[in-house]
Amino acid sequence: MNILLLSMPDSFEHMPSLAIRMPNGGLSSIAGNVDPHHRVAVADLILVQQHVRETVTRLIRDLHPEVVGLSIMTFQRRTAARIIELVRSLQPGAKIVVGGYDPSLAPEAYEPMRVDYLVRGEGEVTFRELLRAVERAGNLEDICGLSYRSGDQWVHNPPRPPHRLESGEIALPRRDARVLKGYTFLGRQVDVIETSRGCTYDCSFCSIIEMRGRNFFTYSFDRVMADIRDAHDHGARTIFLVDDNIMLNVRRFEALCEAIIAAGLNHLDYFVQAMTSSIANHGESLAPLMKQAGFRYVFLGIENILEGDLEFLHASAKNTARSDGHKTGNATLQAIDYLHRHHMFVVGGLIVGNPGDTRESIEANLEFARRYVDWPYIQHPTPYPRTPMTREFREQGLIQNERFEEYDGTTAVVRTRHLPAEEVEFLRWKAERWMKTHHVPAVFRHDPWFVLTHTPKMLAHTFRGSSIRSTLGLEDERKVFERYKAIRNKEREYV
Repeated sequence: MNILLLSMPDSFEHMPSLAIRMPNGGLSSIAGNVDPHHRVAVADLILVQQHVRETVTRLIRDLHPEVVGLSIMTFQRRTAARIIELVRSLQPGAKIVVGGYDPSLAPEAYEPMRVDYLVRGEGEVTFRELLRAVERAGNLEDICGLSYRSGDQWVHNPPRPPHRLESGEIALPRRDARVLKGYTFLGRQVDVIETSRGCTYDCSFCSIIEMRGRNFFTYSFDRVMADIRDAHDHGARTIFLVDDNIMLNVRRFEALCEAIIAAGLNHLDYFVQAMTSSIANHGESLAPLMKQAGFRYVFLGIENILEGDLEFLHASAKNTARSDGHKTGNATLQAIDYLHRHHMFVVGGLIVGNPGDTRESIEANLEFARRYVDWPYIQHPTPYPRTPMTREFREQGLIQNERFEEYDGTTAVVRTRHLPAEEVEFLRWKAERWMKTHHVPAVFRHDPWFVLTHTPKMLAHTFRGSSIRSTLGLEDERKVFERYKAIRNKEREYV
């Protein structure tokens, strides 16, 4: 069968497509795990944000897919609905399958849409079994993790247990199935790999636990090295490790760094997500090893510098420094110090706008980011489907916005007990856009041509809404913010 897999074009504010366009690793993995006689095409629509309708139309015309799959996050739901209608108009007989975080956690939102199947949780085996059933007109009842239409009703089969990755059941991704080009991270071709799946923490804002439970499974290093080599052979010079929580086993991560070095793959740039406590408690030996292995950027899940907010986020444990088995305070400054001492850059993940936040507590977090992190990744708490945070916000009556296309992390959709949502967002926006300029010299030293050719457009994106009057201080910043919000709303109209 001909199969077309689509990721949505909607992007995060912190990842402007001018500078950062990541592939959807899940779709490449699904492509690598279908039976080999199928013809599979993967199209990451983030690469064609200005030409979504034309691109989908061309792909449908050229491929004549019998099955079209869409990977969807909550803030991409509206765009997905429009693409589903476009596919239906172009290829009425195609079977449409949706999957990813949003369909897995909010399947009821897709029942009114004109889709045929819904894959919940990890998709590789479920999708493969679905294709076999479609191809042979077989039964669907025994396919775990699948939801499907039966007449006017939806049937939700039992969930599929998370894959124990050591078994080798999940084959390598098929990067040659990608039919669009242009993946980039600050001027260098980028790809994603995973070395593990799952997390055992229970952060209230996170969808991972709700989707797969509390567990942690790992791939063998032989497979991981083969994946990195394959990404490199397809042109990648930067590798983003997308593991849910790779630092759950620090000794394994140290061994992974050693394996990268031994394999001669440390000439690549690596980007990893990490817990502050792991870096703080093991940084003396871990940080120099990471640097030697090629790690350049580390996304630190700082979450918040105030203990009360960390308790609300259920994130205290992973942000606690320890010595001789005793807690010694917040781990963030120690972790940042280790990384900076070894010339790695900190992408600082913070969350502001929690229920108890005041103007002063938000400003404290913003000032911390201004002083200590190299690139801010500051978000607002967002009530994603089925997370503990969502229940708490609903109970407290703090949700102000039910437009899911704005659930992108940088649009404030909940108020605090002291500030309206828009004021929370304004405070972050006003401070953060200037923070982003501080990292330009470091990027210039690494990739001077990219900075020389892209800085004007990057600054225009960061400061969109600004004018000559506002630059000269002759216009109130709230007017600029209003224009920025209007521009952002237009940007969300991809189809």
